[in-house]
Amino acid sequence: MQITAAMVKELRERTGSGMMECKKALTEVDGDMEAAIEAMRKSGLAKADKKADRVAAEGLIGIAMSDDAKTIAIAEVNCETDFVSGGDEFAAFTDNVAQRILADSPADVAALSEMALVNGGDTIEVSRKNMITKIGENIQVRRFQRIEATGKIGSYKHGNRIGVVVDIEGGDDELLKDVAMHIAATNPTCVSEDQVPAEMLEKEKAILIAQAEESGKPAEIIEKMIGGRIRKYLAEITLVGQSFIKDPDKTVGQLLKEKGATVHSFVRLGVGEGIEKKTEDFASEVMAQINS
Repeated sequence: MQITAAMVKELRERTGSGMMECKKALTEVDGDMEAAIEAMRKSGLAKADKKADRVAAEGLIGIAMSDDAKTIAIAEVNCETDFVSGGDEFAAFTDNVAQRILADSPADVAALSEMALVNGGDTIEVSRKNMITKIGENIQVRRFQRIEATGKIGSYKHGNRIGVVVDIEGGDDELLKDVAMHIAATNPTCVSEDQVPAEMLEKEKAILIAQAEESGKPAEIIEKMIGGRIRKYLAEITLVGQSFIKDPDKTVGQLLKEKGATVHSFVRLGVGEGIEKKTEDFASEVMAQINS
């Protein structure tokens, strides 16, 4: 059967694949459009699986809030390059993921992946793999959180790489924004000292004790040194203990007290946090090839 330009055009529109790939697929199934689509989807899923191990440390943070401002969802979706993360298709997918989390509160990424896109059609997982096939990069929905407000909820995005959602009781919109911006800038571990994980605190104590013992000072002096350093450490990692970025003479805790406000919880996500990026020294690579 002759493969016409119109047939190739239709297959391109339905799959988003390249012209030559569409022509090849149609030729292999003697022009059967549905068979070509099925074969290309199977091939695409295989290609997507092969890309799964490639480092995806770029991407976007998506945030979606309910109309009544009582519930908010934040998600990180990763790709391999900022070129892809800057595209409309990737941005729309990220927004779709956040909207689905907001609507259905999935238990985890696996459960989320099986849900349909908010605008209908394929599941998030099928859509993700189709994008991998079309774009040629590994794409992953990495993590998300959904918060139901105790007080007033708000959000802040620094570009598209850092996202913060905050739940505050009391205060006004300006305070909500200021606190969210502060969290984006300083990345506190938690709201207050009582929320610091015990394991994290014990690990820091052990490090400080080892450092202090090397000084050769008496045990009672070391104990006082450790107490002071732990207090400083807790101030640095807790939101209420940190110096407020817009007025370093006061802590965030003091600011909240002045405004009669309390932070119940917050979530801060930064694109690529904790992902080990592959670094390439092209000059050394070229020299190695020349020398060999």
